[in-house]
Amino acid sequence: MEQIITAVRGFEGSHVLVPGPGDGSPEAAWGDAFFFYAPDGRPSPTVQPYGTVVTGDQPGDTASGLDRPGRWRVNCRVEKAEFRRLTGEEPRSLVLPRDFTAADVVLPHPVYGALGWVAVVNPGERTLGTVLGLLRDAHEAARARYERRRAR
Repeated sequence: MEQIITAVRGFEGSHVLVPGPGDGSPEAAWGDAFFFYAPDGRPSPTVQPYGTVVTGDQPGDTASGLDRPGRWRVNCRVEKAEFRRLTGEEPRSLVLPRDFTAADVVLPHPVYGALGWVAVVNPGERTLGTVLGLLRDAHEAARARYERRRAR
């Protein structure tokens, strides 16, 4: 997990938010990480992160079994064509059954797959390079959105 967070911190204009005790964040988010493009170091309150690392189940998001010891999940928004390439399906037409507890496998996000998000539980040898590439692409897409908003 730290390898991924460190890599994202190295992206130009990256802002990584890691909530913890005493910062006013809810305890359920402590230890998670949220990835933003924010070259001034302050993510806009109206912009969602382009990627996250979550370390536990959340209400309505328990399919990955993240409350078991040593489990965590990387989540990343991807472009539609990339989603099709990775999952074999259209984001808004997901029908294949999946084992969302499977580790080191790129899957549609169990809750936000229909919105073009993918997820990997405990990225390892098979998926770490893919995950880092997806996060870099998502970072660049977030940068492009930021630049378009700024140009208006």
